[in-house]
Amino acid sequence: MPVQLGVVGKPNTGKSTFFAAATLIDVKRAPYPFTTINPNIGVGYVRLKCVCKELGVKDNPRNSICINGWRFAPIELIDVAGLVPGAWEGRGLGNMFLDHLRRAPALLHVVDAAGATDEEGRPIKPGSHDPMEDVVFLEREIAMWMYQIVYKDWERVSKLIDLQRKYDELYARFSGLGIKPELVQRVIDELGLQNKRATSWSKEDVLQLVTAVRERYKPIIIVANKADLDPAEDNIKRMIKELGSRYKVIPTSAEAELALKKAAKAGLIEYIPGESDFKIIGGLKPEQERALEYIREKVFKRWGSTGVQNAIDTAVFDVLGMIAVFPVENEKKFTDHQGNVLPDVLIVPGDTTARGLAYIVHTDLGENFVSAIDARSGKRVGADERLSHRMVIKIVARA
Repeated sequence: MPVQLGVVGKPNTGKSTFFAAATLIDVKRAPYPFTTINPNIGVGYVRLKCVCKELGVKDNPRNSICINGWRFAPIELIDVAGLVPGAWEGRGLGNMFLDHLRRAPALLHVVDAAGATDEEGRPIKPGSHDPMEDVVFLEREIAMWMYQIVYKDWERVSKLIDLQRKYDELYARFSGLGIKPELVQRVIDELGLQNKRATSWSKEDVLQLVTAVRERYKPIIIVANKADLDPAEDNIKRMIKELGSRYKVIPTSAEAELALKKAAKAGLIEYIPGESDFKIIGGLKPEQERALEYIREKVFKRWGSTGVQNAIDTAVFDVLGMIAVFPVENEKKFTDHQGNVLPDVLIVPGDTTARGLAYIVHTDLGENFVSAIDARSGKRVGADERLSHRMVIKIVARA
């Protein structure tokens, strides 16, 4: 199962442009609410340093792409329709769209950092709206959406909890949101709610529980889009200063990334996603030259990259704490049984053990696990030993 990220935000923030830039799928885009009617699901890529150069080999990947020593591993992006205030109550079909995000462990909130859209997503003069309000808006929408699921029929549920003296009914509500019971229990303990009868919990107690669970286990990364527009610069600096302790804020220009990928696809430039520049290799028309120079001046020189790749990488590695591992069958040649060199890279949870990886690769491999070998050092790895980022690993199993 690939890592999944939800792409959320109000209309006209550039959500679908971000999605198209990340996946290079030309989804429908237009300047009015609900252009995206069904969730677009596509394959994006997380970027990491490949191990091929360190090992002195030329790889031939199967499940991923290697470009100049950078490995791009597939993940799944879910782009839902633009949300408006009251979406959790079903306004603008928001409840249906929020439901599509149940399985995404982290959310990319695409914000119009230039303040060029009002709270409903209607286009306005850049600089006229405070993007900080959109961060608060989405926090509330998601918290209230989760709250109505958890609090439904609360009188009956709370009585059952008190009668059974366990939180199974509550765990079941959160499990429908993709959140494990032990995580819910951890927050209950942190908030001191285990010392109160569930029937005495107030609505505020339940909302506080839901909010704390969301913050810890369905984190949000702020994609500060339209960073190339001048009003965005001060807004982004303020967002980083005021939100930096709670959120990762990534300056982004999805339009620039999409333009660069299309130019690269057309053979006009060389560009690797996540890089801070590009190389012109084809004949350009004057308007194309101007567009590329605009990107260089307003995006690369100002922010260092378009931010699209950085947002995905930050979500997967920094916020979710995932790691990448390279499973091989021949630890001497770093190949699979067909001779493919470094054929696969798997993005797995940061606490994955050697035996856990065996189960991820195949159930039979997990059932017959004996040990693992760190292909770089040749040392054996114990069943319960945690793997490290960019590890090349061979699983040893009974025949």
